[in-house]
Amino acid sequence: MAEEPTRLLDTSDEMIAERRGGTGKMSDDMPSWMAKSIVRIDKFSRWTGNIVCWITVPLIIGMVYEVLARKLFLAPTIWAYDISRFLYGALFMLGAGYALSKGVHIRADFLYRNFKVKTQGIVDFTLYILFYFPGLLVFLYMTTGFLQESIMRGERGMDTTWMPYMWPIKTCLWFGIIFLLIQGVSELFKSYYAATKGKWPGEKK
Repeated sequence: MAEEPTRLLDTSDEMIAERRGGTGKMSDDMPSWMAKSIVRIDKFSRWTGNIVCWITVPLIIGMVYEVLARKLFLAPTIWAYDISRFLYGALFMLGAGYALSKGVHIRADFLYRNFKVKTQGIVDFTLYILFYFPGLLVFLYMTTGFLQESIMRGERGMDTTWMPYMWPIKTCLWFGIIFLLIQGVSELFKSYYAATKGKWPGEKK
């Protein structure tokens, strides 16, 4: 029986993700202020991502402890459920800016990948201006109010008898939005460059 020929993997989506988020040398024809801004913002997002990823350590330790205590000693904790939600939520929200810098947020790449680079840049730039920044600014405004109210009221979670304070996780949400706004500036510059030059920063045309 003849073997099926090896198929080449479609890596177009991965290439779309990896083309952005580089902190290396920008294109020579890019304005100096724009290139420096992109590099510095991307480095900041990478720095925050490297720190935020350590949240997985206490998350794993807490869950392992809960499983062992529950299964081996019949002594379940009252804090494991809330801790798992809080730490996972913090990991997700605080790492969103870093994820954006790497281009791994969900998007309709099955259409986007077939666009010319210039068209991709125009689409990205337009969507950032019309939806991304306005939406995040509204979200930031609302979250600021929720956070202030949570701190003033001493809000506690009501799902378990542990009843933890809610302001720490809402603070993570606030910072997560800030990180997304900061990285969004870098992505806006990249998309503007692609829309005007027909190539992404650092690429050879």
